[in-house]
Amino acid sequence: MLIAIGCDHRGIELKEKVKKLLHDTGHQYKDFGCYDDKCVDYPDIAEAVSRSVVSKEAERGILICSTGAGMCIAANKVNGIRAVLCFDSFLALRARQHNDANVLCLAASVSPDSIRDIVTNFLEGVFEGGRHQRRIDKINAVENNNRLNH
Repeated sequence: MLIAIGCDHRGIELKEKVKKLLHDTGHQYKDFGCYDDKCVDYPDIAEAVSRSVVSKEAERGILICSTGAGMCIAANKVNGIRAVLCFDSFLALRARQHNDANVLCLAASVSPDSIRDIVTNFLEGVFEGGRHQRRIDKINAVENNNRLNH
């Protein structure tokens, strides 16, 4: 699976750990930055990763910033993105199974002990469809309605 990954200047250390995990588990990744500790604007990175996922260049995305919240908000502004901020592996799994989340957002402070399980559950979790698809369709309808009204 090809994963689009990006971070702001606060998330570099965790991004490198996630990239190693992706490599070790047989996934490919495209790194959208940032690449050093110079201050950057996280919405730029979130948009680049999200557009890669929407265009199907990447199958999923992972975004990291200080809290994860800013990346999550910015990513969810891109039509077709269902980004989720996860702090534990159960949420990551359910976000895939029930919400068909396609971008995982992480706080730079996530425990190194839990990062493997969070990322693994997000990547290996399978959307269950069924009643959950009806809810995704409603989310898409809201998104489409907003696009028509603006």
